[in-house]
Amino acid sequence: MTNAISNRNKMNTQDLLDQIAFIKEIDKVKYIQRKTKLFNSDRCENDAEHSWHLALMAIILAEHSNESIDVLKVVKMVLIHDIVEIDAGDVFIYDTAKNYSNTDEERLAANRIFGLLPKNQAEELIAIWEEFEAGETDEAKFAKSMDRLEPLLQNTSNDGGTWKEFGVNYDKVYEKKSVIQEGSKSIWNYAEGLIDESVEKGILKKE
Repeated sequence: MTNAISNRNKMNTQDLLDQIAFIKEIDKVKYIQRKTKLFNSDRCENDAEHSWHLALMAIILAEHSNESIDVLKVVKMVLIHDIVEIDAGDVFIYDTAKNYSNTDEERLAANRIFGLLPKNQAEELIAIWEEFEAGETDEAKFAKSMDRLEPLLQNTSNDGGTWKEFGVNYDKVYEKKSVIQEGSKSIWNYAEGLIDESVEKGILKKE
C-alpha cells in the first residue's frame, strides 16, 4: 500500500512538472503579433489577447449559434487554436504567399507543444485542436465564426485597418468572412451588414 501511494505521488509530481513546463512554454503566445490592431488603436494585437477575446465572445454569443453547442469545448478551442503559432508563426488570413489553412508545420507544433503535457491532457488538447482545424462539428463551426468575427470588428473600428494597409478587396473579405454563417446565420447577417457598410464608407474597395 505504501509503495502504491509513493508511486502515485511520484506520478502526480511528474504530471505537475510537465504541466508547469507547458504553462511556461505557452507564455510565448503573448509575444506573437497579429496583423490586426486593437479596437480604435494603432497597436497590433497579440495571439494571447486574440484568444482571450474569442473565449469571452464565445460565452457571450453562444445563444446565436445555429445549433446547440458545448460552450466549454468552444472556449477550449479558441484558447488553444493559435498555440501552434509559437513554432509555426502567425499567417495573415489574406496572405497570398502562404496558405492560411492547416500545414504540416502547425501539426508538428501541436504535437511538440501539447506533448509537453501528461499523456491524457496532451491527447485531449491535440484532439480539440484537430477538431477546430477540421471545422466540421457544430462547436468548431461556431469557434471559427468567432475567429473570423473579431478581426472584422477590429478593421471596421480602424477605418479599414488591415484591409486598407494590405490592399484587401471586398471579394476577398467576403470570401473569408462568409465562414461565419456556418456557425451562426444571425451573426453573419450582422457581419455582412458591416461589410456592406464598409464599402459604402469607402474603407473597403470593390473591384
